[in-house]
Amino acid sequence: MMQQYQAIKDQYQDAFLFYRLGDFYELFNDDAIKGSQILELTLTTRNKSAVDPIPMCGVPHHAAENYIDILVDKGYKVAVCEQVEDPKEAKGMVKREVTRLVTPGTQMDVKGDQTHDNNYLTAIMSEDKSFGLAYTDLSTGELKTTFLSDQNAVLNEMINLRTKEVVVDDSINDELINKITQQSILISHQNSISESSELNFLIQDLDQSTEEHVVGLLISYLITTQKRALDHLQRAVSYETSYFLKMDHYSKYNLELTTNIRSGKKQGTLSWLLDETRTAMGSRLLKQWLDRPLLDQSAIESRQDKVQELLNHYFERSNLQEELTKVYDLERLAGRVAYGSVNGRDLIQLLTSLEQIPKISYVLESLDSETFNTLLKGMDPLTDIADLIKESIAEEPPVSITDGGVIKDGYNEKLDKYRDAMKNGKQWIANLEAQERAATGISNLKIGFNRVFGYYIEVSKGNVDKLAEGRYERKQTLTNAERFATPELKERETLILEAQDKSTALEYELFTQIRENVKSSIARLQKLAKVVSELDVIQSFAVVSETYHFVRPEFSAEHNLSITDGRHPVVEKFMGHQSYVPNDVSMDSETNILLITGPNMSGKSTYMRQLALTVVMAQMGCFVPAKAATLPIFDQIFTRIGAADDLVSGQSTFMVEMQEANNALSHASSNSLILFDELGRGTATFDGMALAQSIIEYLHEKVHAKTLFSTHYHELTVLDKSLENLKNVHVGAVEKNGELVFLHKVEDGPADQSYGIHVAKLAGMPQSLLARATSILSQLEGEEVTIPDAVHETVEEPKAATKEPDETKGQMELFQTVELDPKYEQVIEQIKKLNLMSMTPMDVMNVIYEWQKEIL
Repeated sequence: MMQQYQAIKDQYQDAFLFYRLGDFYELFNDDAIKGSQILELTLTTRNKSAVDPIPMCGVPHHAAENYIDILVDKGYKVAVCEQVEDPKEAKGMVKREVTRLVTPGTQMDVKGDQTHDNNYLTAIMSEDKSFGLAYTDLSTGELKTTFLSDQNAVLNEMINLRTKEVVVDDSINDELINKITQQSILISHQNSISESSELNFLIQDLDQSTEEHVVGLLISYLITTQKRALDHLQRAVSYETSYFLKMDHYSKYNLELTTNIRSGKKQGTLSWLLDETRTAMGSRLLKQWLDRPLLDQSAIESRQDKVQELLNHYFERSNLQEELTKVYDLERLAGRVAYGSVNGRDLIQLLTSLEQIPKISYVLESLDSETFNTLLKGMDPLTDIADLIKESIAEEPPVSITDGGVIKDGYNEKLDKYRDAMKNGKQWIANLEAQERAATGISNLKIGFNRVFGYYIEVSKGNVDKLAEGRYERKQTLTNAERFATPELKERETLILEAQDKSTALEYELFTQIRENVKSSIARLQKLAKVVSELDVIQSFAVVSETYHFVRPEFSAEHNLSITDGRHPVVEKFMGHQSYVPNDVSMDSETNILLITGPNMSGKSTYMRQLALTVVMAQMGCFVPAKAATLPIFDQIFTRIGAADDLVSGQSTFMVEMQEANNALSHASSNSLILFDELGRGTATFDGMALAQSIIEYLHEKVHAKTLFSTHYHELTVLDKSLENLKNVHVGAVEKNGELVFLHKVEDGPADQSYGIHVAKLAGMPQSLLARATSILSQLEGEEVTIPDAVHETVEEPKAATKEPDETKGQMELFQTVELDPKYEQVIEQIKKLNLMSMTPMDVMNVIYEWQKEIL
């Protein structure tokens, strides 16, 4: 047996092998040691008396799926090895084979909150320095492919898809594989491509050979691992990332579209706010729309028209929601039918779902509008399938399809006869028990059944002498009783057990036929699922638009951007509509850059994010959080908001910041939206200021994208005098009785001061520290920093201004021209040796403090 085990294990070295032994799946050797730790199982050994016993652990076969899910969720593969012949008929070792390989990208049984997410398996291959990428969700049958130009585009697409596993061939180099692995994505290798009619069907709509090859790689991996029909896979659809609003994964992360930066969960994200869907497949489609907002204005407005129609018909929308709530996950039900894992309860869910389709169609027809005509045409109720399930499957079937009770009475004549025989046989047994008690006078005589001895008559040992000799045949002796059989009981037992066995086998055969009939309509089911999913997302948009007072945005061909009383929808939900301070955003065709100043915590980042979220919502087809909105259609959004080190790559915050800024500067067009928050703060003051100004000038002169640039470098606010397409705005704050009050209102013009020390006070800094900071600030404000004119090639080093000494202070100004006293010579020498460009403001403050102590 261990030789058989090892031969199978050698074929699946990168997977845990669940080896079927009777009612258990066993793990051996390293699998057992590692599996016992991960699954918290008791580690035992096989051949305990041996010098080197074999480590072993196991799980019951009926609970195996739970353990498999745990391993797969942690990023491992599991090979399930089954007995593929009847042990009673086997000669020698029972034949065993791996019947399926479960991997992070091929899970079919999705549970809990995961039902609202896609589980993508991705394949990539390289050809002439470009890349083909394909992905599928095995549980829904979705299959798509694209052509990408470089490694960064490949990595970005995989992260956006949140793929858990990627299939590669020899064309992918180690550099890209390492980058993928750093994202906690499992790498699987597949070098051969299967030639099959199934593959030819799936790729028949593709034009590019690279896309055909990468889909072939993906399908070949599925055929190798799943070892069963994949009839539910849909024809591969080619897509261009340029057809949608582009956002790299950093931007999506910064904007918290689907993942909360602080908690890592869905709550507090735009997806969480917008998701009022009633079905799991609708929730998944909403995330897909969120990942890929549209560029086509007519397609966007088509969605808006549908949202508006449902907003105008509250009662019809309520009826629609009620019916959608009863629709199960048609996509994944279709997948389980094709996969052969569907059971009776799944088919009842499918029936319940199909019964809602005529009701949904009626609601749409009652709107008396042509807006939903396209969706109405796709509302196929699949009446033939619904009728078949209704006639054949029991209303409350068991989970198992092999133990009987799945098929309705009256569906099959032969099955009804078997069931009648079993029912009458059991009644006959009950009558026999009564007759035997009367004949023998033994009141506690009973007739029972077990799988080993069949039916028996049980009599306590004290009553055995009351049985007539010659008629009762002893079958089993117990401690306090004896069990017997009679010729009549044996004959009836044969009839009952034969009927039971044949009934169970016939039920399974009938269920398989029904499943195959349903399977023939998978394509229709998948088309229906798409229509219902789209309708579900549209009604979700209508619900949130009404609940949160969103408005329908208009689109400007002249590149005008005007938002009146715009809000950050997620922040507003937490704060409440009455507490949130709305803000306008105004950028006409002559204004490309808003330079935003104001204190920390005043709301600059929120102001920038709310514009981006408004754009994303608008191009999804949803209404937006504002009193009125006119927007251009953007092709890309770039963000640099927040600071984080990339420790895996060994890159500092400033390096990551510069790389993200460079990505925007290199790829943005005049139709893009750029959000830069505090660029340049990760280095020395003059370095940072110089970089910030240069970036602003480059955006103004060469990129021409709509840009929101927030900064603490107040010296940059003079750029509006030399850059005609730049406008200063600031977030208001006022001092009242020495306390800082944030107004959270964006107003025209630059901020009058930084309020940094006030913010430190709000943070609870010690009073002595704040007093010292105020003193240092007074000294530093005595220096005058000169900002060069815009669009100059270099940034000149700031020159210090000279001041007349203040006799009352009792100390000399550092940059005053005076006749030196010898005690100052040491300080002057130190000044000469300083490299200001390599120092941070805090370094400068500390040095000045030391000088002050020396010369006083």
